[in-house]
This record gives sequence, C-alpha cells and structure tokens, in this order.
Amino acid sequence: MKSVTATEAKNNFGDLLMNAQSAPIAITRNGKEQGVLISAKEYLRIKQQAFQAAISSGISSGDAGEIDIDSIKALARAKSGTQS
Repeated sequence: MKSVTATEAKNNFGDLLMNAQSAPIAITRNGKEQGVLISAKEYLRIKQQAFQAAISSGISSGDAGEIDIDSIKALARAKSGTQS
C-alpha cells in the first residue's frame, strides 16, 4: 500500500483522491500509520460486507422470539422525542 505523510496528504489532496480510486493510501504522522484513504466505492463495498455479515450473524444466532410492534414504536418515539 502506498504511504504518504499527513503533510503530503494535505498539500496534494486532489491527487491523493484520484490515486485512492485505484488503491488505498496510508496516511502517516510521526512515522506511524494514522489513517487510510479509500475510494467511496471501496467504502460502500466494505459497509455492505459488514452489513451482510451482521445479518448472517443475526440469522444464525437463533430464534429472536416474537416481535412486539407497539413496544418498538414506543421505543422509537422515545428516542426521537416525539409523541403520538
């Protein structure tokens, strides 16, 4: 994986974005890897893969029991601060 310093990343951000479309780029600070720049396409692929893994894990975990839609709605309202 290509690696650049944080200063280089700051000074050449446009080029870095273009290069990240084809391969991840590590960004270092004080010689230590602090982050990785990836394309939006790769980010979405990783998110989808994680989501699918979470679904598979949930499915394989067994029976979740019955769903009480009224309790779910009440919890959602409480979290959003709305009443109905």
